[in-house]
Amino acid sequence: MKRYCITDSLDVAARAVHDGVEMIQIRAKQLSARALMDLARGAVALKGAQVLVNTRTDVSLACGAHGVHLPAGSIAPSTIRRIVPRGFLIGVSCHSIEELRAAENEGADFAVFGPVFASITKSVVPIGLDALRVATESVRLPVYALGGVTAENAPLCIQAGAAGIAGISLFTLKN
Repeated sequence: MKRYCITDSLDVAARAVHDGVEMIQIRAKQLSARALMDLARGAVALKGAQVLVNTRTDVSLACGAHGVHLPAGSIAPSTIRRIVPRGFLIGVSCHSIEELRAAENEGADFAVFGPVFASITKSVVPIGLDALRVATESVRLPVYALGGVTAENAPLCIQAGAAGIAGISLFTLKN
């Protein structure tokens, strides 16, 4: 099962790398560009996981990260492709099948979709496993399940067609 850790902590990123997590998104909206660069560089230096920077393609490129993660409704991945090196990953957050299809058509490498379950970090209405299944069947794009995913319910997401699981608290709370 592929895992996608979303964090603003180098300690959490280091633990995720140690645990074999495949991708880490550095998401620290409150940090200055300089502080975000330092955090992302630290994560890249850990080696062992692909590191993406949330929303900041410039920071991602400057620190040698593997890609960028875009919120729903942001610049099209195809536009970013024009300025990034070959193999640069572009992930997109999606909350509907229409957004998934747009991400796929615009050249995203993968999407994070949810919230599948009730989340402890956000107050949102979960979509559930049936909606996840319909979403994953609607695109060829790898879809990572997000929102309230735990070690216990992660296999259900994979059974519903998710390529992997994504989360914040999944990686910050020690099971």
